[in-house]
Amino acid sequence: MGSNVGFPQYNLELAEVLVWNYIGEIKTKSKLYQTAPWGYHDQSDFLNCAYWVLTDKSAEEVLSEAQMIEQRMGREKTLKWGPRLIDIDIIFFDEQIIENDNLIIPHPEITNRNFVLVPLMDICPDWIHPTKAKTIRAILNECKDQSQVTLWIDGEN
Repeated sequence: MGSNVGFPQYNLELAEVLVWNYIGEIKTKSKLYQTAPWGYHDQSDFLNCAYWVLTDKSAEEVLSEAQMIEQRMGREKTLKWGPRLIDIDIIFFDEQIIENDNLIIPHPEITNRNFVLVPLMDICPDWIHPTKAKTIRAILNECKDQSQVTLWIDGEN
C-alpha cells in the first residue's frame, strides 16, 4: 500500500482497517517507509508498507474489494504514477500465476521497485517468487532501482 496525498500515515491506517473488514486478517505487516515517487517525480514522497493478508476470497474478489476500498477512501485515478490518496496492489496471491485483462499476479514490476521489495523484506524475505524462482532477498540484492527507501519514524522524517 502507498499514499502521498493528504495525511499519508492516516490514509494507510484507515486502509489497514478496511482491509481487515473487507478482505481478511492481516497476518503480519511491514514497517512504514518513506519512498521517492516512481515514474512521475514532481510530487511528494510516498509512505509505503506491505501486508500479508489471510483471506478466503479469490484473487479477483480481493482486487474488487481493494478497488472498492480505494474508491471509498476517495482515490481518483488521474495521472499514471501520479499522486495517490491510497494505492493498494496485490503483489502475490499464494503461489498463483494469474494473467487476465484485470489482474496480473505476481505483480509484473516487483523486481524493479525498491519501494515494494524493502517492505516485503520485513514480512517475507524468504518467499520464493513463483516465476523468478528467487527469494525476495535475492531479488532485492539484484534490483537495479536506486531510489531511496527510508524507515519512517513518525514526526522525524
